[in-house]
Amino acid sequence: MKKIIKYVMADILRNRIVLVYLFFLLVASFSVFSLEDNSSKGLLSLLNIVLLVVPLISIIFSTIYVYNSAEFIELLVSQPLKRRTIWISLFVGLAGSLSIAFFVGVGIPVLLYEANLTGIMMIGVGLLLSVIFVAIAMLAAVWTRDKAKGIGVAIMLWVYFSILFDGLVLFLLFQLADYPLEKAMVGISALNPIDLSRILILLQLDVSAMMGYTGAIFKDFFGTASGMVISLSVLLVWILLPVWLSVRNFNRKDL
Repeated sequence: MKKIIKYVMADILRNRIVLVYLFFLLVASFSVFSLEDNSSKGLLSLLNIVLLVVPLISIIFSTIYVYNSAEFIELLVSQPLKRRTIWISLFVGLAGSLSIAFFVGVGIPVLLYEANLTGIMMIGVGLLLSVIFVAIAMLAAVWTRDKAKGIGVAIMLWVYFSILFDGLVLFLLFQLADYPLEKAMVGISALNPIDLSRILILLQLDVSAMMGYTGAIFKDFFGTASGMVISLSVLLVWILLPVWLSVRNFNRKDL
């Protein structure tokens, strides 16, 4: 298992796309902090990059990598190795490589300019989002043999989590404006890891007052220690559930 992980990580970290991704994050992070006179404002500007670019690259790159590694995976399956071990090793290699790229590109600048609880939360959320969307990508890749279809599914999932979900929630709030849905929004936010991550960072930046009554409810729940533990647990579920489903499908898949 360790040999597979090392090979996958070494292969990915030499990939030009990953190196460009790392360099882009590094330049964007230092640029944001250099242009802003207040490092907290720079962290808020960097939040948009973390919530959009990181999931996009993680899900698309991981999906393409799995499809391009089909022959390598078939070779491993022909060896006396458990399919579960092969798939989890591939997941750990992908997630570890993209997490390293994120930490170097965003984590180091954040630690240099904003080495506090908010900065650490930003790094932690970015790392979790990287791993979550690698897990979702692998589920999409194992779901269908067709490479084009698999990549299309991955892109649509990113569009849904990044754009469509917020639109659907706003539509729901508008249609049910006469009902008190503020508390229900706490539960609904758990259905989207990007939204949940956004809320956690915004509350750390203390801009929940701009969110009105709903922001006060979010602060009462997510601002507490138990709320933070529950939120991080939900994000971990977003990792474990897709990985479990993809391992289950891979074990049953006819290669």
